[in-house]
Amino acid sequence: MEQLDGGRALSFCGNNSTAYSVKNGVLNNPCFVDALNLVPHVFLLFITFPILFIGWGSQSSKVQIHHNTWLHFPGHNMRWILTFLLLLVHVCEFSEGIVCNMVMGTNHLHLFMPAFMGFVAATTSVVYYHNIETSNFPKLLLVLFIYWVLAFITKSIKLWKFAEDKGAAQYLRLYITALLVILYGLLMAVEINVIRVRKYVFFANPQKVKPPEDLQDLGVRFLQPFVNLLSKATYWWMNPLIIGAHKRPIELKKIGKLPIAMRALTNYLRLKDAYEDQRTPEDPDRSPSIWRSMYRAFGRPILLSSTFRYLADLLGFAGPLCISRIVQQLNSEKDVPEGNTTVTHFENYHMSSHELLQNSSILAVLLFLALILQRTFLQASYYVTIETGINMRGALLAMIYNKILRLSTSNMSMGEMTLGQINNLVAIETNQLMWFLFLCPNLWAMPVQIVMGIILLRHFMGSSALVGAAVIVLLAPVQYLIATKLADTQKITLEHSTDRVKKTTEILKGIKLLKLYAWENIFCDSVEETRGKELTSLRTFAFYTSMSIFMNAAIPIAAVLATFVTYHILNKEGPSPSQAFAALSLFHILVTPLFLLSTVVRFAVKALVSVQKLGEFLQSDEIGDDSWRNGDISVSFEAGKKPMGMTKAINRKQPMRYQMDNYEQPTRRQMRPSETEDVAVKVTGGSFTWGNNLLTLSDINIRIPTGQLTMIVGQVGCGKSSLLLAMLGEMQAIEGGVYWSKQPDCEVIHEGNISWSEAEESDEDIRSKNRNSVAYAAQKSWLLNATVEENITFGSPFNKQRYKAVIDACSLQPDIDLLPFGDQTEIGERGINLSGGQRQRICVARALYQNTNIVFLDDPFSALDIHLSDHLMQEGILKFLQDDKRTVVLVTHKLQYLIHADWIIAMKDGTVLREGTLKDIQTHDIELYDHWKTLMNRQDQGLEKDIQQDSQTTLERKTLRRAFYSREAKNQIDDEDEEEEAEEEDDDNFSTTTNRRSKIPWKVCWCYLSSGGFFMVFLMIFSKLLKHSVIVAIDYWLANWTSKINNSAETDMYINGTRPTNTAVQDSYYLLVFIILCAAGITLCLITSLTVEFLGLSAATNLHHNLLNKIIHAPIRFFDITPLGQILNRFSADTNIIDQHIPSTLESLTRSTLLCLSGIGVIASITPIFLVALVPLAVAFYFIQKYFRVASKDLQDLDDSTQLPLLCHFSETAEGLTTIRAFRHEARFKQRMLELTDTNNTAYLFLSAANRWLEVRTDYLGAVIVLAAAAASIWSFHYGLHPGGLVGLGLTYALTVTNYLNWVVRNLADLEVQMAAVKKVNSFLSTESENYEGSMDASQVPENWPQDGEIKIQGLCVRYDPMLKPVLKHVNAYIKPGQKVGICGRTGSGKSSLSLAFFNMVDIFEGKIIIDGIDICKLPLQTLRSRLSIILQDPVLFSGSIRFNLDPEKMCTDDRLWEALEIAQLKNMVKALPGGLDAVVTEGGENFSVGQRQLFCLARAFVRKSSIFIMDEATASIDMATENILQKVVMTAFADRTVVTIAHRVHTILTADLVIVMKRGNIMEYDKPETLLEQEDGMFASFVKADM
Repeated sequence: MEQLDGGRALSFCGNNSTAYSVKNGVLNNPCFVDALNLVPHVFLLFITFPILFIGWGSQSSKVQIHHNTWLHFPGHNMRWILTFLLLLVHVCEFSEGIVCNMVMGTNHLHLFMPAFMGFVAATTSVVYYHNIETSNFPKLLLVLFIYWVLAFITKSIKLWKFAEDKGAAQYLRLYITALLVILYGLLMAVEINVIRVRKYVFFANPQKVKPPEDLQDLGVRFLQPFVNLLSKATYWWMNPLIIGAHKRPIELKKIGKLPIAMRALTNYLRLKDAYEDQRTPEDPDRSPSIWRSMYRAFGRPILLSSTFRYLADLLGFAGPLCISRIVQQLNSEKDVPEGNTTVTHFENYHMSSHELLQNSSILAVLLFLALILQRTFLQASYYVTIETGINMRGALLAMIYNKILRLSTSNMSMGEMTLGQINNLVAIETNQLMWFLFLCPNLWAMPVQIVMGIILLRHFMGSSALVGAAVIVLLAPVQYLIATKLADTQKITLEHSTDRVKKTTEILKGIKLLKLYAWENIFCDSVEETRGKELTSLRTFAFYTSMSIFMNAAIPIAAVLATFVTYHILNKEGPSPSQAFAALSLFHILVTPLFLLSTVVRFAVKALVSVQKLGEFLQSDEIGDDSWRNGDISVSFEAGKKPMGMTKAINRKQPMRYQMDNYEQPTRRQMRPSETEDVAVKVTGGSFTWGNNLLTLSDINIRIPTGQLTMIVGQVGCGKSSLLLAMLGEMQAIEGGVYWSKQPDCEVIHEGNISWSEAEESDEDIRSKNRNSVAYAAQKSWLLNATVEENITFGSPFNKQRYKAVIDACSLQPDIDLLPFGDQTEIGERGINLSGGQRQRICVARALYQNTNIVFLDDPFSALDIHLSDHLMQEGILKFLQDDKRTVVLVTHKLQYLIHADWIIAMKDGTVLREGTLKDIQTHDIELYDHWKTLMNRQDQGLEKDIQQDSQTTLERKTLRRAFYSREAKNQIDDEDEEEEAEEEDDDNFSTTTNRRSKIPWKVCWCYLSSGGFFMVFLMIFSKLLKHSVIVAIDYWLANWTSKINNSAETDMYINGTRPTNTAVQDSYYLLVFIILCAAGITLCLITSLTVEFLGLSAATNLHHNLLNKIIHAPIRFFDITPLGQILNRFSADTNIIDQHIPSTLESLTRSTLLCLSGIGVIASITPIFLVALVPLAVAFYFIQKYFRVASKDLQDLDDSTQLPLLCHFSETAEGLTTIRAFRHEARFKQRMLELTDTNNTAYLFLSAANRWLEVRTDYLGAVIVLAAAAASIWSFHYGLHPGGLVGLGLTYALTVTNYLNWVVRNLADLEVQMAAVKKVNSFLSTESENYEGSMDASQVPENWPQDGEIKIQGLCVRYDPMLKPVLKHVNAYIKPGQKVGICGRTGSGKSSLSLAFFNMVDIFEGKIIIDGIDICKLPLQTLRSRLSIILQDPVLFSGSIRFNLDPEKMCTDDRLWEALEIAQLKNMVKALPGGLDAVVTEGGENFSVGQRQLFCLARAFVRKSSIFIMDEATASIDMATENILQKVVMTAFADRTVVTIAHRVHTILTADLVIVMKRGNIMEYDKPETLLEQEDGMFASFVKADM
C-alpha cells in the first residue's frame, strides 16, 4: 500500500515488505518500538502548548510579571543541567539517525523522527517549567512528571530490545539509548523531589513559599543570583539595561541597590568572624592571619570558580583536536574509495561508535558545542571571582573603617599612621587584593593548562614539540622581568608627575602675579624641566611596554619556527597538515597562560605586601579599654584596680562601636536622678600621655562645674587642647581617671548621639564609663564634604529657629549669602574652598547647634577678627549657650573675655597653675592677675588693629564674591555653547539622544594621532599592515608546504613505490622560505610595538607642551572664569591618561582588529561561501558593540564618580576622628561608609557584568564563525575545490578570531572613554593667547624706560571681556613724575581694574595710557610688565628659596636682595633662618605668617628698581605697626618714584600728593587730599569720617 510514488519518499518505516510485519511479536518490530517512543513527546506538546499560549499569552498582555514573584523550585540548577544534557544526547541521536538514513537506500523516518520530536519536547519542557516557576504555580508541574515517567518507560523498552541483540555492543545507538534512559530517570527523580518538598499534590497542606526578600524589594536591580541558569550563563537579564542605555544614560537610580548577600555589612561580618575566631582564649594576643580569614570567608566561591576554570581549560583543547581530526578525515576521504561494510540490525543500518568520530560534519558540530561550553564556563569563572573580589573589598573597607574609628589619636599625631598611609590602604591595597582575587584561579589553572598543552603537542609532533614548548617556557621569566621593570618605572613616573602637578598648581594659583611681573616663562620652563624628567621615565616605560607586547606577539612565531625546524631535522620531512595545524592552534592556546602568568605572579607579590600592611594597620594601637577588642563589653572595671600603665583614659564602653551588627541606634536608657553635686567632669590625679611615654599632662586635678562657663588659659603649647582631649578620652591615662557625671533628664538629647552600655553595672561604674555626646569644636577646623547646612546640623534634626539663631551668633549669614546656592552649597575638598575664618565659624556653629549638655570650644577665636570674636562671645557663648544652661569649656588666648568666666583654669607646662573664679585668683595670686592685666592692656592696644582685622574678613568675602561672579559668567558661556551644539546636531530630540551616544570620536582620534607626528602615524600603519600580512603568509606557507608533501608523497608512491629525491630538495626550499618569513615576522613585531608606543609618547609630549604654553599665556580673564580644579584636572588626570593609557589601548585595539580582519579574510579567501554566513554575523556584531560601548561608558563614569566620595569619606573621617568621637557619631559615619561602599560596588559589579554580557555574546558569535568556517570547508571540499591543508588553516584562523572579537569591542569602548581626555585638553588648546607681540619692537624701547614715571590717562575705557560691560568709562588723569597718588572707592568701583590697565592685563578698547611718551598698548607685553612693579593684595609666595621668590630671573646681587629685605623689615628674621637667602619657602609660603608674606612681596617689588610702583590694597593683612613702617619706606626709599596706592583704608593715603576717588568706573573727585577734605559733602570726606 505504501508503494505509491509520493509515499515512497516519506515512508515512516522504509518501503520494503518486511518493514511492517509483526510476525515475531509487536515489540520485536524496531519500527513499532520507535513509534512507541514518539508517544510521550507528542503527549507533552499537546498538553503544554495550549497552557503556554492561553495562560501566559493572556496574562502577559495584561500585566508584566514583576520579578517579585520569582523563585526557584528545589533542584532548579540540576534540572537545567540535565535538560541541557538531554538536548545534547537528542542531537547525537538525531545526527546518527540521519547518517544511517543516508546509508540505506530508502528513507526510514523512524530512525530520526523520534529523536527530533524528543528534542522539541525537551525544549518545550524547560520553557514550560520556567514559566511555572516565575508565576509560582506548581500544580502544573504534574504534566512534566507524567511526561518523564512515560518517556522513561518507552526508552527502557527500546533499550531492553537492543540489549537482547547479540552484536549490539558496537552500536552507537545502544549507548545513546542507555544515556537517555538514565537522564529521564534522573529528571523523574528531580520532579519527585519537588513534590516531596513543596507538597503541591498528593498532600493535604501544600507548602507556601515566598520569593527571596531581595526580590520583594524593588530597589534591587542586580538579578544575577535570582535568574534561571540559562539567563545566568548568558547575562540575558542585562539586556534591558544595556539596550536602554542607548536611549538615556544609566544613572545611579537605574542600577539600584545590592542584594543583601553582596552588601559590605554582610561580608564584613563574615570576614570579621573569621578574623576574630582565630584569637583563641589561650592566646588572646596572637595576631590573626588575614589570609586565613579571607580564605574562611571567601574560599568557597573561589573553589567554584577554579572548577569552572579547569573545565573551560580542558574544553579549550577540543579545538586543536577537532581541527586535526577534520583535516585528517577530509584527506582520508579523498584517498579511500567508498567501500564501506555496513552493519544491519533488523534490516536497519546502524552506525558503530568509532564511525561517529570519523564524520567531519559531526566533528564540526562537536567543535561548535565544545567552544560554546568552554566560553560559558570561562565567563562563569570570571564572574564568580569578580563578585567574590568585590565582596571581599567591601568587607576589607568596612574593617579598615572600623579600625580607623578606633585608632588612638597618638598614632595619628606621632606620625605612625599618616593620612597618606590610610588613604593608600583604602585606595591601593584593597584594590590590589581585589585584583589578586580576580587573577587567583589563574594561579592554579595555568600550570595545568601548560602541562596539558605540552602533552598534546608531544602527541601530535613527537619530541620536536618539546623544543617549541621549551622556547615558550624559557622566555616566560624574561616576561616576568619586563613586568617588574614596568612596575618600577611606573613608580618613578608617578613621582615626577606629582612633582610636575605641584609646580603647575603653584603657577596657576599665582598666575596673576606671574603675569604682572612677566615671569611666566621662567616658571613655565621649570615645569617643562620636570616634565622632561617625567618623559624620560615615560620613555623607559614605553620601551618596556613595547617589549612586553613584542614578546607576546613573537613567542608563538618563534615556538612554531623552532618546532617545525626540529621536526624537519629529525624526520627529514615536514609534518602532515593535521599535525601542523593542531600544533599551530595549541601554541596559540599556550601563549596566553604564559603571558598572564607573569602578571599573576606580580600581583601575588603585591598582594603579599598589601596583606602585610593591612595586618600591621589592624594590629595598631586603639583607644580606650582593651576589653573592647575582644568584644567583651560587660567586663566590670573599677579605676585603680588594674596595675599601672594598663588603664587607658576612659572606658567608654558602648556596644555600638564594635558591633556593627546592630546599626539601629540603641534606645537611650533612662538615667537615675542625678546626685546633687554639680560637677560635669572631674579629673583626679590624672597624668596623660600621647603614647610616647613622655607625660604631656601631669598631676591634673580639676573640675568643670555644670551649666557654667569655664575658661582654660595659658601660653601656647602648655597643654590646653591636650586637656580637652584628655577629658574626651583621646589620650592614654598613665594614672588617675576622668569621671563624667550623669546628666539630669532636663532636656531631650538627640537619640543616637548617645549609646548606653547595655550591660547592667553598678551606679558608680556607669558614671565612670558613660558620657554624653560632647559638642566639640577643634582648633583646626574640620569640614565634611557636604552642604553648609549639613555641616552645621551634623546629623541632628533640622530646627529652623535654632539654626537661624546659630547662624546669626556666628555671623555666617553674609558669607552664606555670597555662596551660589546659599547654605545648600557644597563645601570641603571637592566643593568650594572657604577661608580659614569662614571654616572656623562653621565648626563653632556645628558645636553650638548640637543639643548637648556639654560644649568644648578649642580656641574658636584664633582665625577670627575682633568684631566677629566679640559678636561670637556675646551672642553665641554668653547668650545662646548660657541661656540653655549648657556646660561650656572654652580654651582661649583672649584674656579680655576672662571677666565673663564662671570658672578659670590657668595652665602652665602641662600642669594646672591655678583653678577658681576670677575673684579667687585676684585675691590669692596677685602676681598672675597683674601679669594678665598687662597682657590685657597690650591686647587692648591690639584693638586698634580691629579695622585691619575687619578688613581681613571683608577681604575673604570679597575673594569669595569674585570667585563666584566669574564662575557664573563662565557657566553662562558654557551653557550657550552647549545649546549651540545641541541645535546643530538635530531638531528631533529623540534622534539626537540616540546618535550622540554611539558615535566614535574620530575627530579627536585624528587630533591625537596628528599631534604624534605624521611620519610616526604612517610608520605605524604601514608596519602594522605589513606585520599582519607576514603572519598570514607564514601560516599560508605552512599550509601549502604540508599539503604539497602529502600530495606529492602519495602520487609518487603510486607511481614508483619509492620516494624520489626531488621532494627532499623541494622540502628544504619550503623550509628555508618558512624560516625567512618567521624571522621577518619577529622583526616586524618588534618594529610595530615600538612605533605605537613612541607615537603615543610624542603625542603626549606635544599635547602637554601646547597645553602648558596655551594656558600660561592665556589672558587673566580665562583664569577668572575657569575653575582652578578644572584646569588642574587637565594637567593631572587627563595628562596621565594620555601619557600611559591611550598608547597601550590603541596598540591592543589595532592588533585585535587586524587579527580578526586577517582571520576572516583568510577564511573567505579559502572558502568564499563563508561570506554568506558572515553578513548576519557582522550585523549582530555591529549591534552588540554599539549597545555595549554606550552602556560601558555610562557604567564606567558611575564607577569613577562613586569612587571619589568613598575615598573622601575615609580621609575625612581620619582627619576628624576626635570630633566624630566627641560627638559620638561613629555609628552614623559607619552607616554612611557602608552606603558609599555599596554604591561603588554596585556600579563596579554592573560594569563587570556588562563586560561578561559582551564577552559571552562575542564568544558565541566566534563559535558560530568557527562552525560556519568548518561547514563551508567541508561543503567545498566535497566538491573538490581545494586541498585539505587549507581547511586546517581556515579553522585555525576561525579559532583565533573567537579569542579576539571581544577585545575589539572592549578596547573600542576603553579608547572612547580615554579619548575624552584628549578632547578636554583640546578644548583648552583653542583659547586665545594674550597678544605678546605689540606693534613696537622691544629694541625700539629705551633701555631705562620709564625714566621719569610720568603717566597720562586719556579717555580710558576698559572691560574684562568683549561680552561684558566696561568697568572703566572714559577715565582721564595726569600723574606727574614722582607723585604719590592714592586711589580710593568702594568695592567694585574699578580701583583694581585701573591698576591692571597699567599692565595691559585687561581689554583696553578705547583711549590710551601713555607712560613717558610711549603708548603702553604698542609695547610687547614682556617689556611693559618687566619695567613696572606692583604689590598685590593677597601675598603669593612660591615654594623654593627666599632668593628665588625675590628674584627668579637671577639678575640681582645678594647685596641688593639684603637691601630690599632691610627696607621691608625682614632682614633680621631672614638672617635667623637656616641658610639665609637660601632658606626654604614651603608651598604657598605656609611657613610664614600672612603679614610676613606681604612683606616679602614688598621686598620683591623693591628688588625691581622701577620708577613706577603700584600698591594694590597691599596693606590689607598687615598690623598697624608694620604698616606705619611701610608708609615711611614709601615716603623715603621711593621719594623719586611715582607711587600709585590703591587704598582699602582711606587714612593710608591722607599724606598723598593726589587723591582720585572712583565710583562705578568713573572718576568722581580728583585733587589734593586737603582740598577734598574741605568739601564736607564730598565722597572722600565721608570715607574719612567712616574710617576714623
